[in-house]
Amino acid sequence: MSSGLSAPSIQQTGDLVLLAALAQAALKAGAVILRIRAEGAATQYKADYSPVTAADLASEELLRAELAAILPGVPVIAEEAVAEGRGESPADAFLLVDPLDGTREFVSASGEFTVNIGLVVDGVPAFGIVYGPAVERLYAGATFASGAARAFRAHREAGALADAPGWEPIACRPIPAHGLVAVASRSHLDADTRALLDGLDVAERISIGSALKFGLVAEGRADLYPRLGTVCEWDVAAGHAVVRAAGGSVRRPDGSPLPYGRTAENYRVPAFIAYGAEA
Repeated sequence: MSSGLSAPSIQQTGDLVLLAALAQAALKAGAVILRIRAEGAATQYKADYSPVTAADLASEELLRAELAAILPGVPVIAEEAVAEGRGESPADAFLLVDPLDGTREFVSASGEFTVNIGLVVDGVPAFGIVYGPAVERLYAGATFASGAARAFRAHREAGALADAPGWEPIACRPIPAHGLVAVASRSHLDADTRALLDGLDVAERISIGSALKFGLVAEGRADLYPRLGTVCEWDVAAGHAVVRAAGGSVRRPDGSPLPYGRTAENYRVPAFIAYGAEA
């Protein structure tokens, strides 16, 4: 069923109004996560043996309520709801939510976990928020129907994270012919991704957890982020939107577009590569 929401109607909400509202929702979820983390969150395991904590569940509950108020009628496809068999169906526009990306990093206390909110319109991630509560770092990006795109970062030292007018504009840097900077998963570096990186002219390799990797590409600190192991759409959509808005791209390894809303595959993404700005 169509939500009735399209890219032009989203654009009418204003360049930053919707993006700031999504960021505010992520900030609220981050506060809940940090509170539960400080209290000590017991870890449980889902049917696929992936970890889940009270922070995942509380963050998702809050985000569902916040997003229903921000974009009423737009389906919210969130990780824990799908895991419990109660996910909503995609529409022309729908939200992909990971309430706590990097649960292993959360459990290990590395601080490299994020709240991810991605808004997919006509099959393409149009708006994205990646917020790292423990590291106090926010990435936000949007591409509008007009073709205009804006990407930002914010961190606590530079002022209030929710203060959209104070966000710093960011852009991907041109990918160099030699001496690439690549970013890879700290906890999920599979053999295929390692082999790909070993075959490239990589001068520096950065390991970091969760969707923060997309942020490094979007702000021009890295040129490439390959992930050849399986992830889920809610792991990717928000970061994809931010990288896209910053002038980069996220594609399948064969160069084809990365599709979203694949219920038949239970929202699984076999592999992807995020790129900086290409000539």
